[in-house]
Amino acid sequence: MLTETNKLAQSSNGNGLAEGRIHVLEIIGNAIVGGMERYALNLVRQLPSDRFHVTCVCPFESAFTRMLRETGSTVFITPLYDDPPWRSIQLAVEVVQRQQIDLIHAHLTNAHVLAGLTGSLTRTPVVATMHGMQVPTLDIGVSRMTGTHLIVVCQEAYTQALGTGVPPERLTLIPNGVDTEIFTPERSGESFRLRFDVPVEAPVIGFVGRLAWEKGPDNFLRVADLIHRARPDVHFVMVGEGSMEKELLPIINQFDLEDHVHMAGLYTNMCEAYAAFDIFAMTSRSEGMPFALLEAMACGRPVVSTNVGGVIELIEAGSTGVLVDAGDWEEMAATLLRLLDRPARLEQLGQAGRKRVEEFYDFRTSVGLTTDLFQRQVKSELRNIDVWRSVRPTAKRK
Repeated sequence: MLTETNKLAQSSNGNGLAEGRIHVLEIIGNAIVGGMERYALNLVRQLPSDRFHVTCVCPFESAFTRMLRETGSTVFITPLYDDPPWRSIQLAVEVVQRQQIDLIHAHLTNAHVLAGLTGSLTRTPVVATMHGMQVPTLDIGVSRMTGTHLIVVCQEAYTQALGTGVPPERLTLIPNGVDTEIFTPERSGESFRLRFDVPVEAPVIGFVGRLAWEKGPDNFLRVADLIHRARPDVHFVMVGEGSMEKELLPIINQFDLEDHVHMAGLYTNMCEAYAAFDIFAMTSRSEGMPFALLEAMACGRPVVSTNVGGVIELIEAGSTGVLVDAGDWEEMAATLLRLLDRPARLEQLGQAGRKRVEEFYDFRTSVGLTTDLFQRQVKSELRNIDVWRSVRPTAKRK
């Protein structure tokens, strides 16, 4: 059931084009604090307030929805399914009509389905961002049936979408980006280490991400075990939460790593966390365009990652980071051990990674491309409405 519905009656005048601003409805398919959610939150924060007003829909209350409200946005809560019940569609339509929404922006398939149906019923343009390395079949179907415009975040997804028949005029490549003025190398990780009982002088290898199968947190622990056997002075930090958390604790115990693996859970000051790492390691089984990797590079952390998904577009192997075949955990452990013995090489990789993010993955570029697309979509829909009004038949006078 949609909450905050009392605000609908109070907000029937809307805040969109009537005020000269585009009113965007962000429908966000999850409400954990992961990479996709951080992208949506950053977008809400960074859209120019003189040109845009934002309202959000999320599937449940969480720390993420609290962060959205702190931006000044209204947040409605309703269940989001791949096959949304008619009541959810009715309520979404009501939000669009009463809030005078000008454009709907969806994240994840469940949100895209609801957005596509709602957009069709209300003649509202819809943009959906695909955060993975491929566009799911259901999303392609929704776009084909309802005319939604797709944003993809990596070249692999762009090529795949074109290959499935998505028209190029309804497809835009906008790589993820991070705020390079917030994520900087000039931070200290000492307070983070003290908070989680990490020895201040110990070498630290860090993991950041959802504790979910595709992110490979269990793989990270396998690598930690191999490194610990050779270098018992090395400590390991895992930042994130997720469905695999309970599965990881027995693995930590099995490898006798209780005193060397530090579980930080959900941590909001990520700049401080990255500063506490000597190396950032990503052991994912699959990826799109991972925010954690971009953030670590922006913070000047040397990165070692599996060569999956959009990662190979982010990292120039051997120059801005090191790539390892997914599944070859012995090689990843050996790579990390070699780097720990080469501080000059670590510094070189960190500086090169930072420079690459500054040049190609600054969030301001992503926001600029997104705002331009939003404005084009709204203007195009207004032209379509004007054409429809000009050609529709009128009743003949007697």
